[in-house]
Amino acid sequence: MANILLEMKNITKTFPGVKALDLVNLQVEEGEIHALVGENGAGKSTLMNVLSGIYPYGSYEGDIIYNGEICKFSHISDSEKKGIVIIHQELALVPYMTIAENMYLGNEKGKKFAINWNETFGEADQYLKTVGLSESSHTLIKDIGVGKQQLVEIAKALAKKAKLLILDEPTASLNEDDSKALLDLLKKFKAEGMTSIIISHKLNEIAYVADKITIIRDGSTIETLNRKTDNVTEDRIIKGMVGRELVDRFPKRTGIQIGEKSMEVEHWNASHPLYSERKLVNDVSFYVKKGEVVGICGLMGAGRTELAMSLFGKSYGANISGTLKIHGQEVHLRSVRDAIRHKLAYVTEDRKGNGLILGNPIRINTTLANLRAVSFRTIIDKDREVLAAEDYINKLKTKCPSVEQTVGNLSGGNQQKVLLSKWMFAEPDIMILDEPTRGIDVGAKYEIYCIINKLAAAGKSIVMISSELPEILGMSDRIYIMNEGRIVGEMNSQEATQEKIMACILKSDKHPSGIPLTPDNMGMEEEGRVEDGE
Repeated sequence: MANILLEMKNITKTFPGVKALDLVNLQVEEGEIHALVGENGAGKSTLMNVLSGIYPYGSYEGDIIYNGEICKFSHISDSEKKGIVIIHQELALVPYMTIAENMYLGNEKGKKFAINWNETFGEADQYLKTVGLSESSHTLIKDIGVGKQQLVEIAKALAKKAKLLILDEPTASLNEDDSKALLDLLKKFKAEGMTSIIISHKLNEIAYVADKITIIRDGSTIETLNRKTDNVTEDRIIKGMVGRELVDRFPKRTGIQIGEKSMEVEHWNASHPLYSERKLVNDVSFYVKKGEVVGICGLMGAGRTELAMSLFGKSYGANISGTLKIHGQEVHLRSVRDAIRHKLAYVTEDRKGNGLILGNPIRINTTLANLRAVSFRTIIDKDREVLAAEDYINKLKTKCPSVEQTVGNLSGGNQQKVLLSKWMFAEPDIMILDEPTRGIDVGAKYEIYCIINKLAAAGKSIVMISSELPEILGMSDRIYIMNEGRIVGEMNSQEATQEKIMACILKSDKHPSGIPLTPDNMGMEEEGRVEDGE
């Protein structure tokens, strides 16, 4: 009989106006990888914050039993002393400090006012080898990629003598290769006796590593599935997450009326803002029509985001050149304000960093791109703001207690809806959506897809950038394929397949490593292997 390492009994956590957790139960055996899945806002991260002491004892109801002992953590340091270490989705690393300094920040080696640097760097190097990093612990965090930074976080956890490792969306920002390397590392730790809890919406990753899967919906435990004894299928997990079966991942578009060209881009070029000799967008030409959804796909680093941002008022890049026509007229967009004035919107892939002001309420975020509509003689009318925000909450079915809800406290899917509301309120004719469903679950994705289809049906022109091939194939009328800053192919939705898209990329370039390009190393999700559910 396996030893129960962790038991969370009847955990209830309430925020003002919202019951985030309602009698949630979780049981984790020693030496297993246990997955927590659910829609955005289901309560997964909240439950782990309760476990780690971020939400201290007394702020919730229920019991935490760890190693047979009832625990009452009042601070995250209390749980870390027991060997419970949490790694959040947003990495907690200081860019201009070394790897070793980050690993031992708050856990310094040596005496109170005399850090033993030899011991610090020596131990850090050993832990880096354990997680498979060859970098010196003297390297600055800013000089390594996101995938390696995630491994540094794991090394940091090991330095705290972790026995139960909690990972909240550990692969959200990683490509396929880095994701697999991290998951293989978890398997290695499991073989050595470590217990892990992983929160992820990527069901293919869950299938790859998890021994058991606990599904949470609307703050309540739905069921726990055992890979060895239960019939665990993707459809069963999704039904548990969303409360219904998703027969079709992509809503059908009806009454499609594609009109004339609304935006034309000809011979567009853009270089890196610091290294101007490095061309990121190279002689790109494409167009989009009214009522049309045009997909842009390609390898990670193909230049898709750089293209979008350089078009959007030259908000990224140097040496930008080419011709941009909106409704047949050549325009010169020198700023974001110019772009908005010409009815062009860009929904960034980085909603937390560049899209929303997380500390402000929904009301303020919704109207940011069109303040004139809610102001009189430069004075903002709060009542008009409230009405506008409430209107879009209803239109997009955003789950929140009120328009005064702080955006940072919303789930990822609802944050994405607020970001869409912000740009829809600006009343654009053309919307560039950059990874519009990144970091949101399958149910919220479907709702975003429905919104996109409604926008197209209303005559808006949609350019959708996505790393997920099933999404591109399921939502687009036409597809452009980018590679190394160029458009290397164009297909309509009827002829496009995953294989044809990859073949198009293969013909345009030989992969530098000589490894055949597959969805595994393209940074794309493969159909059937699914898909982010976040």
